[in-house]
Amino acid sequence: MKKIVNREKLKRILLKLKKNGKNIGFTNGVFDLLHVGHVTYLEKSKKLCDILVVSLNTDDSARKLKGNGRPINTLKDRQKIMASLRFVDYVTSHPEKSVRKTLEILKPDLYIKGGDYKLKDLTSRSMVEKYGGRVVIIPMVEGKSTTNLLNSISTKSIKKIKKNKSIFLDRDGTINEEITYLHEPEKLKLLPNVIKGLKLMQKLGYKLIIVTNQPGIGLGYFTKEDFFKVNLKMLKLFSKNKIYIDKIYYCPHSLSENCSCRKPKIGLIKRAKEELNLDLKKSYCIGDKTSDILAGKKSGCKTILVKTGQKGLDKGYKVKADFIAKDLLGAAFFIKK
Repeated sequence: MKKIVNREKLKRILLKLKKNGKNIGFTNGVFDLLHVGHVTYLEKSKKLCDILVVSLNTDDSARKLKGNGRPINTLKDRQKIMASLRFVDYVTSHPEKSVRKTLEILKPDLYIKGGDYKLKDLTSRSMVEKYGGRVVIIPMVEGKSTTNLLNSISTKSIKKIKKNKSIFLDRDGTINEEITYLHEPEKLKLLPNVIKGLKLMQKLGYKLIIVTNQPGIGLGYFTKEDFFKVNLKMLKLFSKNKIYIDKIYYCPHSLSENCSCRKPKIGLIKRAKEELNLDLKKSYCIGDKTSDILAGKKSGCKTILVKTGQKGLDKGYKVKADFIAKDLLGAAFFIKK
């Protein structure tokens, strides 16, 4: 179909359209089993622009995002279905987990996102705004998702989707040098062997998930925006080394707030389990504090204490890790073994 084009060809097409005064809108996703939530979202997106472009994750990048068993439909089929929609003008694809490279190539006027995203959480926002584009958030139809659709289908009619194995990582003291209430990106410094360790973990097929307590937010020492800026610097360092963090979960509450998400409580891990389809029995929890280890134990994960940061000497909780490693590389070798 003429609507389906690769990124480089599409770049030339869009340049001509822009010269003719057309406003280009862009969105992306796996769009595996197209449902009413997708259709409503795309129809609303088209109303915001003259030309709507949709970029689909390739089959390989979709697997990295969604886990084994996904996508249900191949890229070729997904593109053909997407191109059949009257309000979609062009369909392309991207092999990366992140759509950042495609945005840099196409430079759409509008980068449209759906779901529960917030503008301040989008790492691509600054890049889009730098070239003069704008990010727009459109809420998805509540209760309508591919995951919900799959869950409603009898397991007799489809092969049961295999759950993902994951590694939950503490941040401060485990990934980067611990600085009390770290909120300045320039002060972020990765610990030795972090890159090598995470590369090996990723190679072993684990989802990499950061779960971190950030009480400084609740205490007013820094803002969520400061926290996101530190994360952005960290993720850029990882991206240069082809390391991709699947998700970052954080607790902004102080101890006195008695929330359900501050480690060693397992609210964030339970949330990750549901959102990322995780098998906690085949997962690991790694950190430098006793709260990290206890959270892992409560969740049913195997636990590894790294001798960085607090080195487990914080005396917060009486708990013993399944394994003790010098750093993340040592932890990765243990997992491989």
